[in-house]
Amino acid sequence: MKVLLIGSGAREHAIAKAAVKDDIDFYCFAGNNNPGISRLCKEFVVGKVTDVKAVVAFAKKVGAQIAIVGPEAPLGEGVANALEAEACCRTVGPYKNAAQIEISKTFMRNLMAKYKLKGGIKFAIVNDPKEAKDAVLNFGMPVAIKPVGLTGGKGVKVLGDQLKDQRAAAEYAAEVVEKRIGGAAQVVIEELLVGEEFTLQAFTDGITILPMPAVQDHKRAFEGDVGPNTGGMGSYSMEDHLLPFLTKKEYDEGVTIMKGVLKAMDKDGCPYKGFMYGQFMLTAKGPKLIEINARLGDPEAMNVLSLLETSFMDICEGIVDGKLKSKKAKFAKKATVCKYVVPQGYGVESKVDVPIDFDEKAVEKEGAQVFYASVNERDGKVYTTSSRSIGVVGIADDLATAEKVCEKGLSHIKGKGIFMRHDIGKPVAIKKKIEHMKAVRAGKA
Repeated sequence: MKVLLIGSGAREHAIAKAAVKDDIDFYCFAGNNNPGISRLCKEFVVGKVTDVKAVVAFAKKVGAQIAIVGPEAPLGEGVANALEAEACCRTVGPYKNAAQIEISKTFMRNLMAKYKLKGGIKFAIVNDPKEAKDAVLNFGMPVAIKPVGLTGGKGVKVLGDQLKDQRAAAEYAAEVVEKRIGGAAQVVIEELLVGEEFTLQAFTDGITILPMPAVQDHKRAFEGDVGPNTGGMGSYSMEDHLLPFLTKKEYDEGVTIMKGVLKAMDKDGCPYKGFMYGQFMLTAKGPKLIEINARLGDPEAMNVLSLLETSFMDICEGIVDGKLKSKKAKFAKKATVCKYVVPQGYGVESKVDVPIDFDEKAVEKEGAQVFYASVNERDGKVYTTSSRSIGVVGIADDLATAEKVCEKGLSHIKGKGIFMRHDIGKPVAIKKKIEHMKAVRAGKA
């Protein structure tokens, strides 16, 4: 089988590693020269992943039979539609109309309200600056302000964090509309959820959902969950596929919410297939849906795909053929810890084109896995771009051991222009999250 991957971050490297375990011919249309992916390919080209015509032309050239779309931006441009219509290439990823579940925050909230889905929250959608201010001031509860479109995880601001009071929130809501932050003169105002975030991902063919282990990501740049928001500095998962603060019942509630979204999209005329990523807040009233993403998470894909024991490509065939009901997704009963190496200044202004002193074989000898992200390779050396550089994943029978394996791996990556968060998955950090959730449940947070 000829398989085409679109994208070139660590998420895509995780997909590539899972895919090539099967007997396939593997190709990639990448956004940067990712050495981890390129060495797995029969042919590897670098271009603009949102250039749908170029992607389709490459798919035709190599005779791709199945395409796997990693990032959300090409999906928003309709790459799945074009690949299937023009290149006869079955695609793991939703069509353009279904990808709006991530591309447009208004789409998801309106869908949930229309079908009265579980996990919904109070919200307002406004497209006038003055009305935006008034809506925030009259909302009646603390708020989160969200641009409608994609902002790389850096456009959302919440009361008590980036926004000091309701007046500041009102001003930012108006600014989002006036400056078209996220690409539209519109803003989403939501009730501020209090609790612990968790990620629940799934494979789906539009009818059946095969859920994956729960993961917790860490968005803040610095240890102790402080500093600017980022695309994610690292994540962990537990050997029981839950989280230290998440019960099986709450996990199942999250799956039920995602099934509800899937059914609602089908009723609304935009059936969904591919990977589905649910970002939840576990509150005192149970899981509430923050957002749905139209792809796997990054870094969360590294946690879950590293544990997948069944054939990834068999699952992908089930997705594109609408036969996922006959498939299984089995994951090893192990814990994982992923920590990202990123450029200095990441989250504000990254140091670009800085060399990384990196001994990949030494990392792997420690038992850790390496995932290349947004780096470029030249003359045998790896250089930073403006985004995250290298993901290192430790896997073990328990979380504490997985964290130590990850740290041993990280010790072999050095450079003056890089940094990483070391607290992810450590006992002190985990205890803090458990205690926070206890306080939330008791109404004291």
